[in-house]
Amino acid sequence: MNEFEWRQQMRSLRQPVAPRRDLWGAIDAALEARDDDAAAAPAARHASRQPWLLAAALAGAFLLAGSIGLRLHRDAGTVTGNAPALTNAPAPWNPSDPRLSGAAIELDAARLELQQAIQQSPHSPALQRLLARTERQQTQLRQLVHEAG
Repeated sequence: MNEFEWRQQMRSLRQPVAPRRDLWGAIDAALEARDDDAAAAPAARHASRQPWLLAAALAGAFLLAGSIGLRLHRDAGTVTGNAPALTNAPAPWNPSDPRLSGAAIELDAARLELQQAIQQSPHSPALQRLLARTERQQTQLRQLVHEAG
């Protein structure tokens, strides 16, 4: 076969081809049979599922509401619990161990910067949480130095 014959065969493939039998009749019949079966028993199927779906939806809603309430309660306790910590801020401290003195300096600088930011925005719970976290890290560092001797 040469290239000319090959091109002729390719051009003949572009022509529309009619199917040997009509497929739409079989498709319509199958869809109608399916619709008839589905219309006959939806109430029985959905009636058995509805109480479980309702119970699951209510349980999910209560779980979501409870977790949101718990989170808000915990965050409110953190914000109010940090207010006295601002007045009782620890004094700058420098341990004798050079490996820990760098961390102490960084934590003290972070605490001072956070206190300045809180003075500009005193009602920011995010800043208050960061300050409390920084002070906890300073306390842990002091405990490490004390335990190390």
